[in-house]
This record gives sequence, C-alpha cells and structure tokens, in this order.
Amino acid sequence: MIKLIVYLAIIGGLVYCGATVKLGNKTFFEHVRAIWHTEQVQELKKGVEDKAGPAVDKLEKGAKAGYNAMAGSGSDSGLADAGVDAR
Repeated sequence: MIKLIVYLAIIGGLVYCGATVKLGNKTFFEHVRAIWHTEQVQELKKGVEDKAGPAVDKLEKGAKAGYNAMAGSGSDSGLADAGVDAR
C-alpha cells in the first residue's frame, strides 16, 4: 500500500512538473502537443492507418464473430469449447 502511495506521488509530481515547468518557452506537454501536430507526424499517422487498417478490420470482424458465437451458444458452453475455465 505504501508503494502505491509513493508511485502515485511520483506520477503526480511528474505530471505537475510536465504541465507547469517551462522548458524554453513551452512546458513539456506543450512541446509534445506541438510535435504531435507537425506535418511529419500527421503523415506518419496516415501511413500507419493505411498499413494497419486492414489488419485492424480483420481483428474486429474476428472478435465480433467470436463474441456472437459465444453469446449464441449459451453462457458457459462457448467458454468451455474455447478451453477457458468460466470460474
């Protein structure tokens, strides 16, 4: 419990410093935001979307199909068929 409090205090301190301490003319979070909105990063995000889009669509379809198969076959029988212990 004490570890958790210490970790939360450290994280809180880092967030506070990142939001208030100026590094030049901007805070850390303002620098990150400025970098995130550059043209190069926008191109990177678009490229990742184009390449990963089909894989994400496939995963979504598979997850929905698996969910529908489990939901249609009863509450625990789908889990048992998949080898998952429902306890």
